[in-house]
Amino acid sequence: MPGVDAEQPRRVLIGRFVGVSGIRGQLKFESYTEPRVSALRYRPWWVERRGETVAVDPLELKPQGKGLVARIADCESRDLAEAWVGASVWVDRAVLPAPDSGQFYWVDLEGMTVQHVDGAVFGQVSHLFATGANDVMVVRGERERLLPFVMDEVVRSVDLAARRIVVDWDPEF
Repeated sequence: MPGVDAEQPRRVLIGRFVGVSGIRGQLKFESYTEPRVSALRYRPWWVERRGETVAVDPLELKPQGKGLVARIADCESRDLAEAWVGASVWVDRAVLPAPDSGQFYWVDLEGMTVQHVDGAVFGQVSHLFATGANDVMVVRGERERLLPFVMDEVVRSVDLAARRIVVDWDPEF
């Protein structure tokens, strides 16, 4: 694809800075990892703010009240911390542990071909999102489809090597 760097590593969104805490440069952190504090295990953090991505060294991530507070290198004042609020935090996919059997990182499913059990191709996985009840795959082909990512009921198989997901879903829906 034009404009895509084949050497660019795939990255996974693990959280974002949502506010400042105190006067020593601490940042309120919304973690998308499970458990929430495991985000500190993955390094470096690639922080995206105002269209720029920079590597940041996370120093600390700890619970505070109902949330989390992070400390990052070279951020030692409230004024410096305020510049990071709203930034998203990513890590290279390669630093994440292998998922358990039957579990998948969403980033690994993106771009995979989705086909019906009868062989008809629906398209490719654009992205996934959580609804609370179940995760949903957005599949783009001749049209966009929203398919529940429910193993065995809807999703019959996921073949990471072949980059294919087989589903049992009404092709007219």
